Amino acid sequence: MATSRKPSASVLVRDQAGRVLLLRRPDNGLWTIPTGGLEKGETATECGIRECREETGIEVEIVGLVGVFTSPEHVIVYEKDGRVDEVRQPVNVCLRARVVGGALTTTAEASEVRWVDPVDLPGYDIHPALRRRIDHGIKETIPHVD
Repeated sequence: MATSRKPSASVLVRDQAGRVLLLRRPDNGLWTIPTGGLEKGETATECGIRECREETGIEVEIVGLVGVFTSPEHVIVYEKDGRVDEVRQPVNVCLRARVVGGALTTTAEASEVRWVDPVDLPGYDIHPALRRRIDHGIKETIPHVD
């Protein structure tokens, strides 16, 4: 059961070849799209652009909306000193973006960063909630809303 909710933004970035920008989280080894919590005074668009730059080195422009994802089945467990500190249910705005600059860069939040052809996605260990966003963004043009 979730103990908190927090707004976040994620970004589905595709290059001209249709590949998806993925990064590997160093804390759990899972692959994901750029994602992070909104900071005070920040819009979802600003958050998505910032998170993409901070996590991958890629500069983007937001071009649309993949959807709003709020599934109660998606929870993130945060531990502190070996004990559960928080169980968060994200409220995520997933945005579509295109590359306007930058270069792939690993960071403290991304041990690997790469462009992945959608047909190769099954070979990547991606949390089901994130895979749901990616799949919707690839297959659909109408925004999803939970």
